[in-house]
Amino acid sequence: MKKLLMLSIGLISTSYILAQDISDAVRFSMDEIQGTARFRAMSGAFGALGGDMSSININPAGSAIFNNSHASLSLGVFNTKNDISYFNGNNSSSDSNVDLNQLGATFVFRNTNVNSPWTKFTLSAAYDRTADFDDDWIASGINPNNTIGNYFLQNALGLRLDEISALPGETLSEAYNEIGSFYGYRNQQAFLGFEGFIIDPVEDTDGNTAYTSNIDLNGVNFNQRYAYASRGYNGKLAFNFATSYDDKIYLGLNLNSHFIDYERTTFFSETNSNASSTVTNVDFENNLLTTGSGFSFQLGGIAKLTEEFRVGLSYNSPTWYRISDETSQYLATTRIEGGSSINQIVNPNVINIYEEYKLQTPGKITASLAYVFGKKGLLSFDYAIKDYSNTKLKPTSDAFFSGLNNNISNTLDSAASYRLGGEYRHKQLSLRGGYRFEESPYKDDTFYGNLNGYSLGFGYSFGDFNLDVAFSQAERDINYQLYSVGLTDAALIQSKFTDVILTMAFRI
Repeated sequence: MKKLLMLSIGLISTSYILAQDISDAVRFSMDEIQGTARFRAMSGAFGALGGDMSSININPAGSAIFNNSHASLSLGVFNTKNDISYFNGNNSSSDSNVDLNQLGATFVFRNTNVNSPWTKFTLSAAYDRTADFDDDWIASGINPNNTIGNYFLQNALGLRLDEISALPGETLSEAYNEIGSFYGYRNQQAFLGFEGFIIDPVEDTDGNTAYTSNIDLNGVNFNQRYAYASRGYNGKLAFNFATSYDDKIYLGLNLNSHFIDYERTTFFSETNSNASSTVTNVDFENNLLTTGSGFSFQLGGIAKLTEEFRVGLSYNSPTWYRISDETSQYLATTRIEGGSSINQIVNPNVINIYEEYKLQTPGKITASLAYVFGKKGLLSFDYAIKDYSNTKLKPTSDAFFSGLNNNISNTLDSAASYRLGGEYRHKQLSLRGGYRFEESPYKDDTFYGNLNGYSLGFGYSFGDFNLDVAFSQAERDINYQLYSVGLTDAALIQSKFTDVILTMAFRI
């Protein structure tokens, strides 16, 4: 009866405790405008240039540079190649997809009052994909001294046995569901370990909080394999207004709607032959589905100091997201008991649907310079700063989010990015190239490395119709930690991102 009363109270005071960590916050705080082929070929250095549909995402004043109404559509082929090292194991993977990454139009309205310095204004709508989550890789190797048993043990230590085990008569699914609803994600992990015979209580009493592992924690040579697969995207729909003052000062505003669709599956397997291990095989699957929507705004200006020299400044507000998560899990173990090998399957067949929460990503400031060599070409440079330590999950009054926000403040840092692009024109042909560098959002960049990339491309003008092609490639190294507790060993992932983009642009 006492336990049932505790469960009822837990049900009333719904908890936000779920499987979120810093990497999730960083994932949705980073933006990578894939954009038009011209934009991509110049590595996105468009803050002081404008005159391109994707430039509006850097500086909303950029649409006022257009002299005529304009539309563009871009398709891309995107590839991620990973080289993965995990202890003595080395693997590689490659994942490609084709997608629509940009679509938009700008409508130019000229002022009929020739005496007004406000010469024109523009209205635009543009969709851009800001992140591609499609990725598949496998890390495998012999871990000399750490086991998945540590994950379940560390989650269980300090928790009461009656809060990680089933009530009399409860099915596996009912117990898993109720434990998650009343106590949270950590208790569910301990429950899986207990039902899978990975951990045992020191004392078989409701109040027990000490546990032992049936996988030898002092053992050696754990054969481990971790498979990662993710799908999804992050997209932005921008509604833009911009105006021109005397064709020298350009001002703009974006109101942005954001979309998140992210799905991830990880499958971990481990075998060991340690004499002191009762459990010799473990298979552990985790599935996550994240959906969300958000809002942000942007303000920007471009000034023509001379006909050749331009400067730009823009501010991106934080993005305020509302996010929902769903998770499911599966565990299977093999143990030796009485000289026989026994397979144990713990499959709750339960989808955990967590209460909606809020994520506030950091804002960004971009300063830009550009020099235009008449009709021959141009050079452009963008510098942006973004403080990832300002990322917040809300409500901040929740104890879990408060602790995670403190961890974010201590772990993340300001990150600068530099983008340099150039274009050379010969009659109808344009040749382009660019370079970009982005600092790690982490204070320790050995955990999540800096990004280096280059790009090139060309375009051809048919008068009212332009055809552009771009190729870009970037590299980043990541030490990917398998689990947040217990088995915290990391796989080194050396990622190379390659894309080819085709854009069709035309006057309206």
